[in-house]
Amino acid sequence: MSKQDLIAIIADAAGITKRAAASALDALTSTVMKELKRGNTVTITGFGTFRVSKRQARTGVNPRNPGQKISIPAMKVPSFKAGKTLKDSVR
Repeated sequence: MSKQDLIAIIADAAGITKRAAASALDALTSTVMKELKRGNTVTITGFGTFRVSKRQARTGVNPRNPGQKISIPAMKVPSFKAGKTLKDSVR
């Protein structure tokens, strides 16, 4: 499903225009990104939790030259944990 497909479904379900649905979707995604950038957790009850995880530095293998070891630095990555309602609806 593309972003445009999602916008069309949201507009139909909420009875609003596609422009308003696109604006709401953009507001949601930008708010989640801003909060994650600040290091906060965003929980949408029944849907799931967005948070920032810290990945440790590690040694990897260069895919172009498998004999060469490379150093992968520590970094922060976004993660998502599905909520119970979402899990139950998929099962």
